[in-house]
Amino acid sequence: MHFLKYFYFKTLKYDLINKFSYKNTKKLPKIKKIILSFGCKTTDIKQISASLLALELITLKKGKLTTTKKSNILLKIRKGNPVGCKITLQKKQMFNFLQKMSVEIFPNIKNFNGLTINKTINKTAFSYELQNTLNFNELEEHYYLFNNLPNLSITVITTSKVKEELIFILKSLQLPIKIKISKYNSIGRV
Repeated sequence: MHFLKYFYFKTLKYDLINKFSYKNTKKLPKIKKIILSFGCKTTDIKQISASLLALELITLKKGKLTTTKKSNILLKIRKGNPVGCKITLQKKQMFNFLQKMSVEIFPNIKNFNGLTINKTINKTAFSYELQNTLNFNELEEHYYLFNNLPNLSITVITTSKVKEELIFILKSLQLPIKIKISKYNSIGRV
């Protein structure tokens, strides 16, 4: 069993029960999946194929191309053209990726101040973008292929009912999260 999964089942469940007063353990929030995606602004096949190869190297799983549902005249994109790629991680792969992010990637980013949560956060999902994807060791070895990659979008999807539960889960998993508090923000301190 992965140590993050073990931590969730042995420690985090009890913390959630004590903090949010759950009566039924089957209704406890948990992380369902993580979606990694590259969105390319052009339909250049070289950039899309490099993005798909980068995702496959990072996760060791086969990715899917995303296509447009509508045509856009301003961007010169036809309906059905590929505009990016994505991979969905679940179960063991999801916990392996979370470990890789918290142990290898976040400590190696220069001038990293943490992931900022603002008032637009959804109650079940948290997404952020990685600017420099060359922090992954798999991509660093092949710089000439991956030097022009777009930002990597990472979305963590949970089964939480309120924002406070989502923030509590992410902070408990030691993700470097900073809450941006403003006078218009409804999120309190956790």
